[in-house]
Amino acid sequence: MTAQGRPAPRAVFFDVDFTLIYPGPTFQGEGYRRFCEKHRIGPCDASAFSAAVASASALLHESDDHAYDPAFYVRYIRHIIERMGGNGAAIDACAEEIYREWAACRHFELYDDVRPTLGALRDRGVRIGLISNTHRSLESLQSHFGFGGLVSVAVSSLEHGYNKPHPSIFLTALRLMAVEPGDAVMVGDSFRHDVEGARAVGMRAVLLRREGSAGEATPAGTPVIASLSELPGLLLGG
Repeated sequence: MTAQGRPAPRAVFFDVDFTLIYPGPTFQGEGYRRFCEKHRIGPCDASAFSAAVASASALLHESDDHAYDPAFYVRYIRHIIERMGGNGAAIDACAEEIYREWAACRHFELYDDVRPTLGALRDRGVRIGLISNTHRSLESLQSHFGFGGLVSVAVSSLEHGYNKPHPSIFLTALRLMAVEPGDAVMVGDSFRHDVEGARAVGMRAVLLRREGSAGEATPAGTPVIASLSELPGLLLGG
């Protein structure tokens, strides 16, 4: 039995962005300012970036059908640029370039706790999967960050057609992994997308709330960890 008093899972699925990887300088305030400068959009205040992202976060909940729509993400990026003070005829072109560049793994860094955690789970016989709301190639991600042999199944919302928390993306990943929902756990940084989405199809879920993250309100009974290094002990015991 695990630390939760439940059988150990056969499979653990991970969210990708802000769970396994995080954006480097290209997608911080100064990086956005440079994109704006390139497209002659101004003035764009790098110091307003964090507030702009917080303002744009409300847009992530506006879609009811959760169909993957590149235009939605371009609107999200445009909102950030505008809240940073950017204006001009080329805003959409700037937002579209930022959207395209988000798919490039070279702009991201791997959290230090990722490889040790994935290795520890694999060594205990747990199969590993990825479920990500992204247009990034998850094959390229695995190659770029050296996940060779660690991941059995990877499903992106672009390829699948729906974003988390739509049930079909979870059910597709479970089918590809050949595992029942009750034998699988989802781990991610979004309560709505990762935890609620997984639970809706019968999976267990763990919320990752890294140090410094704003975090959503979390109902009682939701397992919360501050580092992936806590995961093997939580799920497997010992």
